[in-house]
Amino acid sequence: MAAMKRPPKSPAKSPIKARKRVPSQVDYEALSQFRYLIRRFLEFSQDAAKAEGLTPRQHQALLAIRGYPGGGPVTIGDLAERLRLRHHTTVELVDRLAEAGLVERVLDPADQRRVLLKLTRLAADHLAELSAVHLDELSRIEPLLKQVLSRRSE
Repeated sequence: MAAMKRPPKSPAKSPIKARKRVPSQVDYEALSQFRYLIRRFLEFSQDAAKAEGLTPRQHQALLAIRGYPGGGPVTIGDLAERLRLRHHTTVELVDRLAEAGLVERVLDPADQRRVLLKLTRLAADHLAELSAVHLDELSRIEPLLKQVLSRRSE
C-alpha cells in the first residue's frame, strides 16, 4: 500500500537558504521570545478548547471552516490544507465532528460530486465563545508581540 503524501507546502524558499545575515544577540532574544509567546498562546488555546468540551484539533477545524478566506464553501481538501493534515486524517476528523453534531456534510449545488462542510448551530455557539476569549488573549499579548516584532539589530 502506498504511503499517503502530506499536502504540498506553500511555494516558499527553503528557510535555511533564505538567510541573509548573521543573527545578533537581539535577534536570538526576539526569536526566543516570539516562540515563547506562541507556545503560551497555543497552551491557552488548548486549555480553552478543552474547557468548552472540544479537543484542540476540533476547535482548529471549526475555526478553519468558519474563518475560511472569503467565507466561501470549504471542502475536506480545503480543510486538510488549512490544518496541514493528510486527506484521510481530515476525513476521520470530519467524521468525528459530524458524530458530535458539530459539522454537516452538504452536496455542492453546483457540482453534486463535491461535498462541502457546514458548521452546525452547536459548533457556531462553541466557536463564538472560544473566539471571544481568544481575541481577549490576543489583545492582552499584542503589546508583547509588537515589541518582539519591532526589534531591530544594529
